[in-house]
Amino acid sequence: MTLVKDSPPDAPEIRPEAPAAETRRGRRENLAGYLFMSPWIAGFLLLTAGPMAASLYFAFTDYNLFNSPKWIGFDNFTKMFHDPRWQKSVEVTAKYVVIGTPLKLLLALGVALLLAQSRRGQAFYRAAFYAPSLIGASVSVGFVWRALFSDDAIVDRTQSFLGFHTGGWVGDPNWVLYSLVALTVWQFGAPMVIFLAGLKQVPKELYEAAEVDGAGPFRRFWNITLPMISPVLFFNVLLETIHSFQIFGSAYVVSNATCGPADATLVYTCYLYQKGFRESQMGFASAMAWMLLLAVALVTAVLFWSQKRWVHYEEDAR
Repeated sequence: MTLVKDSPPDAPEIRPEAPAAETRRGRRENLAGYLFMSPWIAGFLLLTAGPMAASLYFAFTDYNLFNSPKWIGFDNFTKMFHDPRWQKSVEVTAKYVVIGTPLKLLLALGVALLLAQSRRGQAFYRAAFYAPSLIGASVSVGFVWRALFSDDAIVDRTQSFLGFHTGGWVGDPNWVLYSLVALTVWQFGAPMVIFLAGLKQVPKELYEAAEVDGAGPFRRFWNITLPMISPVLFFNVLLETIHSFQIFGSAYVVSNATCGPADATLVYTCYLYQKGFRESQMGFASAMAWMLLLAVALVTAVLFWSQKRWVHYEEDAR
């Protein structure tokens, strides 16, 4: 008798999906994606890209909000460079950035180093130090700050008790800018939290090995902590520098909407506001806005160029 081996059943034939069906499915997915993105796209076009394009056009025109723009080319920029008050605003802003940003970052890093150590009530201290960053930009805090640094207020009385008779800072052109610096330094909570997150990522084994080798606290900070958190430090420097160039609310409120006294708090954005909305020179104000954008872009480019010398990433060490 002959045995016949049963042949395996034929596998079901898999037919490739029609290209037309795949195309329709891809179109439906793309359409759904664009529908979800449409609020952001509309907001970007109407609230960001559109106003930027309009301000770029106005920067080359004579426009006062009441008459039609008149093309004048680079006259606004030429007039700007010969304006003594514009030069004063650049000087005041540069002074504020150079003094306020490093002090704020130093205080943020110092407090972050203290909070990185395990101790009781750590969560409370973190929240307490971060709180000024949430309320510091409000108008009400600006009024409170102005009252604190006025004549015969708490700061003036404290200075007199310590033997420094300088009077209120708000009314003194030599000191009023430092009240704004004190306000921005007081809002060190945001960079502090970022520093704290970076410090938590530093391996403890590095500190233990350095301590075995006899390295002291300063040596460990300089050779371990700073190189390990250098990317976080670069991020904070970049963010806080850009933020300092845009100061407006605190200077406007503390100076009682005068940007004074004697233009001592005439930061760049305050003068831009005066030109655009008080003197109705919107073309000149638009030119100022684009000069500020170019200045911030230049500073950002310099910071990115310099990071190759002092910022250390893990990829570079491999």
